[in-house]
Amino acid sequence: MKQWQDNAWLRSHETSSEEIANLLAIVDRDLHDAASGGISTDWQFGIAYNAALKLCTILVYAEGYRAPTGLQHYRTIQAMALILGERFREHVTFLDVCRKKRNIVEYDAAGMATEKEAKELREFTIQLKRTVLDWLKENHPEFLQ
Repeated sequence: MKQWQDNAWLRSHETSSEEIANLLAIVDRDLHDAASGGISTDWQFGIAYNAALKLCTILVYAEGYRAPTGLQHYRTIQAMALILGERFREHVTFLDVCRKKRNIVEYDAAGMATEKEAKELREFTIQLKRTVLDWLKENHPEFLQ
C-alpha cells in the first residue's frame, strides 16, 4: 500500500470508529434499500454497488489511506486484494465488472441491470460485509464500537 501511496494512487487518511460506524450504517441502509420493492433493478444494482464500495472504503480507511478523486472507485476496489489478500482477487474482478455496469446504468442507459444481477450483487455484498467485519475485529478492533 505504501507503493500505491508513492504512486499517488492512495493518500494518507486518519479514520475513527465514528467514521467506520457511519460507513457501516450506510452499508446497512443501502442493503435494505436495494432489497426493497418499488424501484428499478438498475437502482437496486446501483445501491447494492454503493454498499459494496463502502465496504472497500472501510478496508482502505482502516489501513490509513483513501483514494483520491479520479479513479477513486477503481482504486478503492483494487485495494481489497492488497488488504485482504490475493485470494480475494475474484471479488475484486467481480466488483470491477459491477463498477462498469453501474456506470452504464447511472449515466448511459436504463434497463441494463437484471433482477438476477441485482440480487447477486446484494448477496455478494452481504457476504463481503461479514468478511470486512471479521477482518476489522482481527486487525483493527479499535475502529469497532
